[in-house]
Amino acid sequence: MTGWLGAWLLLCAAGVLVTLGAALWRVWRGPARADRMMAAQLVGTGGVAVLMLLAPAQGWAALDVALVLAILAALAAVGFVKASTPDGAGDPEEADAPHDPPLDPPLDLATDSARSDRDVA
Repeated sequence: MTGWLGAWLLLCAAGVLVTLGAALWRVWRGPARADRMMAAQLVGTGGVAVLMLLAPAQGWAALDVALVLAILAALAAVGFVKASTPDGAGDPEEADAPHDPPLDPPLDLATDSARSDRDVA
């Protein structure tokens, strides 16, 4: 791809690469693990954007790579959330919530079976 459109796409890709430098700095210096993960998500999204901007110049083969990178970035986010919870369930608010007592009391099998015999007869 030549002409002003190709030059414009390359300029936009260079601008996205500059912003990726700031995101990589946040990954390196982030104050918390969640900040680092969000910056890593930004790097993945920026990588997808760069590949999509360069796809016309590369014969559209970079579009497949961009889609795979987007899927991997989403899976990395799911893995981070699952790894950051105490039991691996994936709910970060679960640790802060108070544990509610069960709604029904535990069943006593001997009393329950005697009660069911009376109900049938």
